[in-house]
Amino acid sequence: MDAANKVFHRSLLIPGPAGRLEALLWTSRAPAPAMAGLVCHPHPLFGGTMHNKVAFQAAKSLHRAGFPVLRFNFRGAGLSEGEHDRGRGERDDVRSALDFLSEEFPGVPVVLAGFSFGAWVGLRVGAEDARVAQLAGLGIPANDSNFSYLRECAKPKLFVVGTEDRFAARDRVESLFEALPEPKRLVFVEGADHFFTGKLDQVDRALTDWLKAQTRAR
Repeated sequence: MDAANKVFHRSLLIPGPAGRLEALLWTSRAPAPAMAGLVCHPHPLFGGTMHNKVAFQAAKSLHRAGFPVLRFNFRGAGLSEGEHDRGRGERDDVRSALDFLSEEFPGVPVVLAGFSFGAWVGLRVGAEDARVAQLAGLGIPANDSNFSYLRECAKPKLFVVGTEDRFAARDRVESLFEALPEPKRLVFVEGADHFFTGKLDQVDRALTDWLKAQTRAR
């Protein structure tokens, strides 16, 4: 690996509304980035952290596209301070992560990727926040979570869902997708469960292909 593409890891504690948030920033020596990445992890009450395999894969895919990438732990997860707030306070955590990226990379738009609970919380913030230009929802829990906030979101949107995901019945995902404005893309990973077990390479492919398409569209 040449020096320009070498990954630099920075472990951080960034300010959050309920206390400091544990975070990890990946950067490189490449020229000024066209975009920055932010990844939101799955439900912390069920073991979800920024080190979850799907969140890690999303970060790898975004970094390989040439973006600095920030992952962080929601309040109460890992070393992050505060207590779980059922998605309400967690939206403020996402905004704090965006504040950090804005300070580190002024004026650089963000592609926000969230997995499961992280998609439900993160995409809601990303749909409203002007700093976020693109949204990717992985394993969206469409069966019992309200994603209606996306119906007015005209930002580019990617959804990647396993056909065997017990939290995302195919008909529920397709119904949600059909109600959303363009631009949008939906990728079903055949045979994949909620965690894309054994199928993370297909998550990578879906993200990478979509990011390339967005680059061509700009």
